[in-house]
Amino acid sequence: MTEQAFYHTTVLLHETVEGLAIKENGVYVDCTFGGGGHSKLILEKLGPKGTLIVFDQDADAWRNLPEDSRLIPVTENFRYLKRFLRLHGAPIVDGILADLGVSSYQFDTGERGFSTRFDGPLDMRMDHRSELTAATVLQTYTESKLHLLFERYGELRNAKQLAKHIATQRPKAAINTTQDLKAFLEPVIKGNPQRYLAQLFQALRIEVNDELGALRELLEQSAQCLKPGGRLSIISFHSLEDRLVKQFVKNGAWQIEEDPLGLAPKMQSPFKEVYKKPIEASAEELAKNPRSRSARLRIAEKN
Repeated sequence: MTEQAFYHTTVLLHETVEGLAIKENGVYVDCTFGGGGHSKLILEKLGPKGTLIVFDQDADAWRNLPEDSRLIPVTENFRYLKRFLRLHGAPIVDGILADLGVSSYQFDTGERGFSTRFDGPLDMRMDHRSELTAATVLQTYTESKLHLLFERYGELRNAKQLAKHIATQRPKAAINTTQDLKAFLEPVIKGNPQRYLAQLFQALRIEVNDELGALRELLEQSAQCLKPGGRLSIISFHSLEDRLVKQFVKNGAWQIEEDPLGLAPKMQSPFKEVYKKPIEASAEELAKNPRSRSARLRIAEKN
């Protein structure tokens, strides 16, 4: 690993921070510090008595940590939000932000294993302290488990065929690097190879890092940790994440149980939508940063 700084082109920077309606002396949380873009802008808007608590499980991200007494770093996954806010004496806060995308640095660093463009080990861990890697998933998961994974998280049309190919052919070939995997999958790739591989890598990354599980915990804890009137700004990059955010904000639950007779008590959401539709990148931002094309920002306010 080089000593190159962790970098990231921050997506929907101003829209996300403006959505928090920053109070000068408030307490705010950036759940995904990354390259520090959102945090930097929040700090600019905070007064001398304001506080910003930042989470990031990726050790590389902390190379960008500014020297600012108002900032408290937490080197953990944001699924532990409630625990660490209590630890730092701020159980209730004014705003919470999360950018759920993989950073430019992570995509552009081959040894992290996130990108189809560079050869490197099939790692994909956001936190190197965890044990599960993409290579382990491919080498040890059962055919049925792989099928479900590729279908649910990658939305791959031939998920069943792909899972069978991996399960039956992996004893004959090593699948330890990005190039190993691309060569191994040639017989079953459907449609545009780059798109297919991107969807497959997405599925593996979500599984390795339990991204949807962590997001569910973040949303539930955000409802408990925000003050009334506090804001939640979340940027998602694929439909699975966006659906979870939308459902929880609107209904206070992941799925609505069928109730044809209307007898069940109606679930009351802890949030109200600030905007009915998600905010997307402008044409100007898309021209500067094509990776922003799939970004969807939802902003909610605690009831």
